[in-house]
Amino acid sequence: CEELKKLDLTANFVGELSSIEALKCNIHLKELFLVGNPCTEFEGYRQYVVATLPQLECLDSKEIERSERIQALQNYPEVIQKIREQEQAYLLKRVREKEEAQRRMQERKDKKQNQMKSKLGFDSPGSLQNKENHEAKGDREQETWRTVEDDEEDRRFWEEPTPYTPESRLETHRYIEEKRRAKDDIRESKKREKPLQTLVTAEGKVLNVNVPKLHFSLKDDEENNQIILDLAVYRHLDTSLLDVDVQPTYIRVLVKGKPFQLVLPEEVKPDGSFAKRSQTTGHLVVSMPKAKEIILAKQKVSNSVKHSDCNTLKKNARSVQVEKLEVDPTKYSFPDVTKIIQEKERVGQGPIRLQPEKTMETKKSHVDFENNEDV
Repeated sequence: CEELKKLDLTANFVGELSSIEALKCNIHLKELFLVGNPCTEFEGYRQYVVATLPQLECLDSKEIERSERIQALQNYPEVIQKIREQEQAYLLKRVREKEEAQRRMQERKDKKQNQMKSKLGFDSPGSLQNKENHEAKGDREQETWRTVEDDEEDRRFWEEPTPYTPESRLETHRYIEEKRRAKDDIRESKKREKPLQTLVTAEGKVLNVNVPKLHFSLKDDEENNQIILDLAVYRHLDTSLLDVDVQPTYIRVLVKGKPFQLVLPEEVKPDGSFAKRSQTTGHLVVSMPKAKEIILAKQKVSNSVKHSDCNTLKKNARSVQVEKLEVDPTKYSFPDVTKIIQEKERVGQGPIRLQPEKTMETKKSHVDFENNEDV
């Protein structure tokens, strides 16, 4: 602590001001705070501190001037005498405060013991009837009564005027700690006394239970011969907090330790069941195939439907069949384009046949000619 430059002792119940002489060895100490301590009420407090610690430059956020230090050193012997007398008076006052705090603490203990004795008397065999009547009112009324009593005790404790002493501070701290422990004990007792949820009766009857209070839907899928349970589990709930148990006659799902149990309308196959989470809603979907197999009759189709189906099948077959181009000209179903217009025989189809054909036409013209004398 030789390098200590600043020391804050605010509200630390420093009553022996002469104890600051131990700080003379801290030559680097420049700032000291003693606000909120009983010693600040002593007459000559500031002069004594300034003269005792010459290395100080600031006391209680107020700078020490040179003239103030000179004046404090001049009156130092008188100030020391006053400080010692006030310290003796403070020590006597502290003795009385300690005795008063001890007496007050003893009164609290006696009062608490009397309350415990009254509770034991209330629970005695002679007051068994009263106890039964009190229990008949219900846990809610008892809890309300206990809360009102605690509030009244808190009000009395905090409104009671007490001196600002170390003992009163300790008493307040003990009271707060005691209340906290009492609340923890009540919470633990509630957990221990909380009755277990009955899932199966003594006769072996399975009950429907929905402790987590979740919405659900049970669907009978006749086409796939299965039962589907849709449980509205919280979307952001981790899957590791879910435990699914499928039995032939019921299903049980533990959601964060809280049971959800539902009796199934038909027996199912636990081995063939499977569960999955919805990617969008987070719901738990459990598919459970039925144990009893069902043979479904084939649906009859009417003749008109069959005829239309046959036509559609034929059309589909035609569309699927590959049609190839026929190369054989005899199988053409279209007329020959080359024979649409018949060409006339041309006269003279070459130099060799040109002249004889003309002579033949000439002879024919002479044979057909008739001489008419009248003309």
